[in-house]
Amino acid sequence: MAGKKRILYIVEAMGGGVFTYIVDLANELVNKYDMYIAYAVRKQTPKNYKDYFDKRIHLIEVKNFGRAINPTKDIAAFFELKKIAAEVKPDVIHLHSSKAGAIGRVAFDGKIPMFYTPHGYSFLMENCNPTKRRVFKLIESVCAKRNCTTISCSVGEHQETLKITKNAAYVNNGINMEELQEIVDQTEKVTHPFTVFTLGRICYQKNPTLFNEIAESLPDVKFVWIGDGELRDQLTSENIEITGWADRSTAIRYAVNADVFLLPSRWEGLPISLLESMYMKKACVVSNVIGNRDVIHNGENGFVCTKVEDFVKVIEECQDENGKLTERAYQDILKMYNTKVMAEQYSKKYEMAINKRGGGTA
Repeated sequence: MAGKKRILYIVEAMGGGVFTYIVDLANELVNKYDMYIAYAVRKQTPKNYKDYFDKRIHLIEVKNFGRAINPTKDIAAFFELKKIAAEVKPDVIHLHSSKAGAIGRVAFDGKIPMFYTPHGYSFLMENCNPTKRRVFKLIESVCAKRNCTTISCSVGEHQETLKITKNAAYVNNGINMEELQEIVDQTEKVTHPFTVFTLGRICYQKNPTLFNEIAESLPDVKFVWIGDGELRDQLTSENIEITGWADRSTAIRYAVNADVFLLPSRWEGLPISLLESMYMKKACVVSNVIGNRDVIHNGENGFVCTKVEDFVKVIEECQDENGKLTERAYQDILKMYNTKVMAEQYSKKYEMAINKRGGGTA
């Protein structure tokens, strides 16, 4: 055991897609490294979240992490993270999401190789007022001067990073195909009407207003929103079913028994739900934003739309889809967007950083 290098993940946003990403990546990398995860629990974090992780992974809860900017808590989190790192003595520190990215890059001086993955930049979030977005961009620009490599989850996010710093790379998000296949195999397939679904929190980012407009334009089609959230009252169309929060296997069961995955988001990192839908050979119809358009190439492996009419038109076309698009999307996952490829690429980056520092190989 003594020979294994130690990787410390610092994760503030342990919910939604970021949670799935951390679980899959850490469970893959623990075969090669001693993995430590310093994290905070969010509302969306599963109650039994510890069960998702390989037993060899060390989980350390950060008491002072908070989503919003709060100087008192943020300073406390700063010292808490320094203390955790002093105890763990990691060979590599990898910060996930913007809060961990900001505090972590200030807390550590870069003597230990450090990476940062934004999982969707705060300054691209359209629901923030322009002043707040300028503040977020300023924070990112200041922090980017620290000795740290930003690794984005998609090409689009990487292009945004290059506007802030040249110390940047990207590793595409990937999904755990074996685990997903296992759930799919255990899922009962039922006869169902032509169904369009989405998955995630019913919030501004996921654009429930547009989802509702599309559903209203297709009254004979069944629409399912897997999830729940503060904007559920915007889903008023009678042909929409809201499932409420669902555990992973329940969510997959809904997805398996549906036909088209619709993702009308206002912004994205690189959505796990999209990659999973591609793997499950669902026709994918997405909005024209970073993340979505990095993966879906219009008319080749899915559809990228801007206006309501476009969404409606392609969903109608999907009813006669011959499987060529969905097969191409499935092959893309096998080749590029899976946990094995993702872990291998991160591992290479970690090794290079450790060797550059003079850590040699274990």
